[in-house]
This record gives sequence, C-alpha cells and structure tokens, in this order.
Amino acid sequence: MIMVGATWCALGVALDRYGQRDVAGRYDAIIVAGCRVDPSGTASLTLARRTRHAIALYRQGVAPKLVLTGGVGTYPPSEAEAAAVIARRAGVPESALVLEDRSTSTEENARFAAELIGNGARIVVVSDAYHIFRSERVFRRYFAEVAGSGSIGTRSVRARGALREVLAVGIYGALGRL
Repeated sequence: MIMVGATWCALGVALDRYGQRDVAGRYDAIIVAGCRVDPSGTASLTLARRTRHAIALYRQGVAPKLVLTGGVGTYPPSEAEAAAVIARRAGVPESALVLEDRSTSTEENARFAAELIGNGARIVVVSDAYHIFRSERVFRRYFAEVAGSGSIGTRSVRARGALREVLAVGIYGALGRL
C-alpha cells in the first residue's frame, strides 16, 4: 500500500512539473481552460490565475487571440465571461477576445473552441500546470499543433489537484481519450 501511495504522489509531482514549461514560438491563439465561477459571479481564484497567465503570454506576443472557455456552472455568468472581465480590466482589447461559453469539460473546451477558431489553428492551452499533460492530449484531437503552459497555484492547490489529475489521466487513458 505504501508503494501505491508513493507511486501516486510521484506521478502527481511529475504531472505538475510537466506543465511548468516555457512556451516557445508564435501561435494563432491562447486558449484558457475554464474553471468555476464563485457565488459572487466572479472568476474563482483558479480561473483568475489561469487568465492572468494567459494575459502574460498574450503580452509577450505568443498569440494575437485569447480564447476564454467555459459555460455557466453552478453560478452565472459563464466561466468565459468571468475570465473576459479580468482580460478587459487588464487592457486586452475586445478584438483579441473570443468567448466560448457552452463547454462543461476539457473535452468540450477543445471541441467548441475549435468550432470558433478552426481546427487548423496552432494553439497554446493554459490551465493549471498539473492539468497540462491531459489538456494537450485532448486539444491535439481538435487542433493542428498544441503546446501547453501551466499556471502555478499554491502548494496545497497543486498537491490536491495533481493527485486528482493522476486518476483523471488514468481514466482518460483507459477510455482511449488521450
């Protein structure tokens, strides 16, 4: 049992480190994977962190478009709109924003974003670092070229998320969705 736990933790650490790579080159768009909206109607801390990370990449000239994804979950507005508020306040012009406001999963983030910007696009997907391994593989089914860039949360958020992501990667792999 100790070996299983140690292996699980090691895989979680590996997933988190995998997503902490720099993005090189120029792409057509930066796509932010959605995350929940708080009861106040504002982006959760995780969604806000992902959005700020994407804005930093946008300002570095990585891509001319920000695609913000995510539908309405428990609380309105859509995750895409909550992220757009942050981008607008940061000075990202409206012409650079594309909102995909229907999705409820990573799979739908990718599929619906591809419908909006075209599946021939070269994209950078932004999510939490531990989520990048799976996100890249899901998005590659919909886009010509995909690179991932992970935002880095607090240690406790990363640990909890990475351990949960080990299970998600295993399930996606077993279902042939990677």
